[in-house]
This record gives sequence, C-alpha cells and structure tokens, in this order.
Amino acid sequence: MRRTDRLMPALIIGLLAAGQASGIESTPGPELDEATVESLQEALTAKRLTSRALVERYLARIEAIDRKGPSLGSVIEINPDALAIADSLDRERAERGPRGPLHGIPVLIKDNIDTADRMMTTAGSLALEGPAPERDAFIVERLRSAGAVLLGKTNLSEWANFRSTKSSSGWSARGGLVRNPYALDRSACGSSSGSGAAIAANLATIGVGTETDGSIVCPSSTNGLVGIKPTVGLLSRSGIVPISHTQDTPGPMARTVRDAAILLSAMAGVDPRDPATAASAGRLPIDLTRAFDRGALKGARIGVLRGPFVGYSPASDLLLDSAVRKMKEVGATVLDPVELPNAGKYDATELDVLLYEFKTDLQ
Repeated sequence: MRRTDRLMPALIIGLLAAGQASGIESTPGPELDEATVESLQEALTAKRLTSRALVERYLARIEAIDRKGPSLGSVIEINPDALAIADSLDRERAERGPRGPLHGIPVLIKDNIDTADRMMTTAGSLALEGPAPERDAFIVERLRSAGAVLLGKTNLSEWANFRSTKSSSGWSARGGLVRNPYALDRSACGSSSGSGAAIAANLATIGVGTETDGSIVCPSSTNGLVGIKPTVGLLSRSGIVPISHTQDTPGPMARTVRDAAILLSAMAGVDPRDPATAASAGRLPIDLTRAFDRGALKGARIGVLRGPFVGYSPASDLLLDSAVRKMKEVGATVLDPVELPNAGKYDATELDVLLYEFKTDLQ
C-alpha cells in the first residue's frame, strides 16, 4: 500500500484543493504526490518542468493544505525570494547545466537553522523574532551551493522542546501546533514536527530537521518518512540554535532512502566553526548513493533490538519480520534478537548533561 492510500479524508480534500489551486492536473510534468529528487530531476532535464513551476506548485499546495484546508501548521514561514532563486537556477541550468542532483529542488528547513536572507530564525519563540541572522548556517551554505531552493522554514517544538518539562510536542508560540497529515488529531511528534508533516504532505521535495534525542527519528517515524540522525560531526551545527554539543546534529528527512542519502551527502562538510566536523577531514565529499547496490549488505552484521519495539502493533511486527528476512536474503548476518544490558542506564543523568550544555552552548 502506498503512503498516500492511507491519508485521512480531511487531508485528501486538502490535496485535491491544492491540485485545483495550482493546476497540477492540467500542467505538464510529474505530480507532487510522492515526487522524488530523481523523478523531478528527470522532468527538469527533459524540460517538462522548470524549477519556478515546481516552486509555484509547492507554494499553492502549502496555501491549500498548510494554511487552509486541514491547516497542518507545518510551515512557519515562506521564503519571499524562493521564486527568484528558482528563476536564477533555471537560467543557470539552461546556460551551464545542473550543479548536481539538488539543482532546482525545493527544500524546507527547520526554524532553528540560520538563513541570512529575508527569513527569521526563531526556534519557534517570540523572543527571537526580529532581523535575520548575519550568516547562513554551514549546512545552508552547502544547500545553496548544491543549487537547492530554500522554500521556507518549518514549525517545531519551541526551543526544540527544551523549554519546559511540560511542553507540548510540535507546538511553538510563533507557529502553533503542527498536525499529523495522516491523522489530524494525532501528534506529528517533535521537535522536527514541521519538517516531518510538511514532507509527508508533499509540501516540498525534501526537508531538514535537527535532533538531540529523537527529534528527527520520531517525527520521521510518525509521519512515514525516512529520517537519519547522522553521527555527531558528520554535519556541522554552526548557525543552529543548540541544546547539547555532545548530542545535537541536523539531518535529512525525506520520502525515500535515496533522497535522504542525496540530501545528507549535500550537507556534509568540514566546517572550521564546528570542531566536531574535523574528524571528517579527508573523507569528504561523500556520495552515499553509491551504497545502493544489491550486494552492499553482504558480510554486514546487523543486530535486531526487539524488546522495546515489538508487541504493540501486529502490523508493525510483520513489517519488522519482513525487513529482517530481506536483509538475510541479500547477504547480511542478522543477530536476532540482541540485548542491550545498559539500555536506560544513563537516562536519569542525560537531563543534567543537557542542562549544563544548553546554558553554555546557547551563549
């Protein structure tokens, strides 16, 4: 079953409204539903689509679904320069060809990531409303260099859910509550809830979230996406509102593993402003899509942690069993189940670390 087959009726109505508002059904080019970086690049290369037309469609969809209709509340701010950026990239493509797989592709980024443009960076807080930062976050510099179109900022749990022990997941004072596009009365999960809901609802091709502890993987899981929390230091944290320098990292959120790999590869780089990235010197740039080989898992040892995750949903248990069988079929050595005897051992002290590091890093 495709993801879109499971959409709630309220969102289906919104999707149809977006299609009518943007002329999707009558305009040449691919549908936005489940569009991937690769499929959109094919359309752009074949001149069935322009980056400007793609941005216009996403903006119409945001208006119909996020602002109206189901009112997902996932996009906190639109980039007023998005169409101009798309026009410039279309001209560049015509004159010199594409820079790479992200050329002309719209991306939404979480509103705790600095952009030196006409958008604010507030972490969802009214206290940070005001002039834009003086410099892009390093990963934003990388995205611009790759030719991505910064479509806007996404809503989030205010201060990345580090504002209270009783805060509401997915809510910010600036953006309100993010709704799950599959079930409007269910949590979209924080803190990267806006990126999760927006990409799940096809409001942009790909999105960027940040995570200290679960803030990419939870909204990705809840909204049916592929989310990756990279090893700390693979992606720079400079220009991102922090919690903890030992745990924070940005990461990709996408509909497919390939799209997540393309986005992760584009953002990776050694940044003098973030010493943690120094460990990647000599190992970058990387192209993670080279790993998409049927034989890539031969000889790999993969542990399956079942204890905390099985028994809640028979359907999910079946999916896990199917994934384990597939990994064995392609040559992986699967250890099933594995036990983590120290799991949870440090939960009580994690908050102490976060509090101390937040006080230092926020300055």
